[in-house]
Amino acid sequence: MAKFRLLFELLQRQGLADATSVHRPLPIPRRWLELVHPRRYHQAFARDELSPGEQRRIGLPSSQPLVRRTWLSVGGTLLTARLALRHGVACHLAGGTHHAFPDQGSGFCIFNDVAVAARVLLQEGSVGRLVVVDLDVHQGDATALIFAGDPRVFTFSAHCASNFPLRKQVSDCDLPLADGLEDQEYLAAVGDHLPELLDQIQPDLVLYNAGVDPHREDRLGRLCLTDQGLMNRDRLVLDACLRRRIPVATVIGGGYGPLPDLVRRHALVFRAAAEQARLHGL
Repeated sequence: MAKFRLLFELLQRQGLADATSVHRPLPIPRRWLELVHPRRYHQAFARDELSPGEQRRIGLPSSQPLVRRTWLSVGGTLLTARLALRHGVACHLAGGTHHAFPDQGSGFCIFNDVAVAARVLLQEGSVGRLVVVDLDVHQGDATALIFAGDPRVFTFSAHCASNFPLRKQVSDCDLPLADGLEDQEYLAAVGDHLPELLDQIQPDLVLYNAGVDPHREDRLGRLCLTDQGLMNRDRLVLDACLRRRIPVATVIGGGYGPLPDLVRRHALVFRAAAEQARLHGL
């Protein structure tokens, strides 16, 4: 829980979070959450009525602060998407809970914030077609399942093939990567796929999961990216979108390790976004 506050404080010190650039979301309304998650599930979570097995699958102890943070985080992803549509790029200080299925959580994920945001924007007609770019070290399995067969949402997941989840889902484009992959090979693999996908699909919005667990020192990752590799990855994604005039909204995704290192890595996508916004005249 502390990493969200520490990330905000670091961005303030770096000059990337000030009164003009920070927006405070509201918790996601129930009617919008239920575009993905049925009432039985979200009520059981909010009331601490999930079964022991359901709680173990999530892996987080139930608490009222966790409930508040979870509803607020989903609202934040939707707000970030709306701001990206308005300004070209926007970054959320949370989000990326891509292992949350409609009726159950998994892998520290309770609600699928990207899926909810996509469904809301589609329902209200703000967008007609989206791409989810998921570069967390773990496959965006629940996101892939939620949008399977939905031609309006294209899911792209580049992940460590041997890592969690054991049972993978089928994204529209999966890029399984070998253990130990380093910066150059990783960037080449993503760079060989993403620009062509964007040219082919021409989405109205990209939702980008910038998980930092591909880092070589991450406790739950098996790839070998450096800080510079993560920064260049974020630049690659943002530049590919912005040079095509495709708005992009980022979420921080996963990352596991000592808090100071983890917070510094999560800040990279904000630095990359500020840099790319300047370069592209936003």
